Amino acid sequence: MLLDDILRDRSGNFGIMTALLMVPLIGTAGLAIDVGFAMEQRQMLMNAADAAAVGALAEKSQGVASALSMSSDGEVALADADAERLFAAQLPDDLAVRVGQVDIDIQRKGKDLVSQLSFSATVPTSFLRVLGKEAFTVSGTATATYQTNAFIDFFMLLDNTPSMGLAATEAGIALMEKHTSDKCAFACHATENADQNTYLIAKQFGVKMRIDVVREATQALTHDATEYTRVANQYRMAVYTFGATAEKAGLTEVATMNANMAQVRTATDAVDLMTTKKNNYKNNELTDFNGALTSIKDKIGSGGSGVSSADRQKVLFFVADGVADYNNGDCTEKPNGTRCQEPLNTAYCTAIKEKGVKIAVLYTTYLDLPDNDWWRNWIKPFNSKIPTNMEACASPGYFFEVAPNQGITEAMQTLFRKVISAPRLTS
Repeated sequence: MLLDDILRDRSGNFGIMTALLMVPLIGTAGLAIDVGFAMEQRQMLMNAADAAAVGALAEKSQGVASALSMSSDGEVALADADAERLFAAQLPDDLAVRVGQVDIDIQRKGKDLVSQLSFSATVPTSFLRVLGKEAFTVSGTATATYQTNAFIDFFMLLDNTPSMGLAATEAGIALMEKHTSDKCAFACHATENADQNTYLIAKQFGVKMRIDVVREATQALTHDATEYTRVANQYRMAVYTFGATAEKAGLTEVATMNANMAQVRTATDAVDLMTTKKNNYKNNELTDFNGALTSIKDKIGSGGSGVSSADRQKVLFFVADGVADYNNGDCTEKPNGTRCQEPLNTAYCTAIKEKGVKIAVLYTTYLDLPDNDWWRNWIKPFNSKIPTNMEACASPGYFFEVAPNQGITEAMQTLFRKVISAPRLTS
């Protein structure tokens, strides 16, 4: 009878079942905690690996300089030590001691440098030790690619025609309008008519014109080229304008192609607003984008891969306000007699890009001049096409618009750094 009572008694089942389930419940909870910790540690290791893979290919690194001087593809051994130091520097001490193996491989493959860092580490468990699991092994691989475009010729085409005599800021425009009899915001460089020579007014009141800012920005770019140069003859630059005088308007070389940036900078002092004898000289048809782009296309020739000094990448830097003004019967907009004012004809850009040449475009915004009758009648009808066509001229990612009070220098530097590229994570 006593035995039957004991067998029929169910009052202790909950306690017994809980005891029986406790081990797997603790094991499941411990697994979640330990696995979460291991994944957290792996993510920290991956972050460090990413930073090391990219950092080993930084523009100023020894590895990049070594790769650029290599005569053929292969391992860039000098960069391995940089990557290993960068990887270790990103890790806290308690995690660094758990790293068991680090494999680094940095290769030059054509114009690309490819950095790959693989790691494995042991992460101890806490709860799972009761089940005999002492540690997890975690691993990962980070890969970065640096497109060197190492050897590049830059052809700077700077619009210096009369429209670039516009004051560079809103404040400058207001000052010019205040001190000119016809409220003209443009500095006209008229050499034979003192009354029309508003260029002198700009100089008198210290008004910076667009052409002044473009000249200074180009000279600043020579400093960047010097700073980022890693091997001799890596970057070269030539500077062109649309001509110093209206009488001899046309593509004009200001600085010959040169790797000596100090010499380019000095030669660029000569970049100034094109002179005209008087207002409406040659009907002001002095901004021939089609002619300039055709002429410079022949000078540039075909672009190369940039892998070596003998096979140079070529880049046209085109800085303009986007409105052509020239004598031509084949006008995309309504002509004024034989005078054609139109947005940039992108077909001439396409002809250059088809020869393997990149085009970087800095568009200096053509400002609305609602108080100017000529602007209302002849520019406003196609005003919306001006920035669109300038952007279409540029190679993908190489377009920048700069409005008044914005930094032309900074914009040109941004475009330059895009062209020479930077490391990027690929996996």
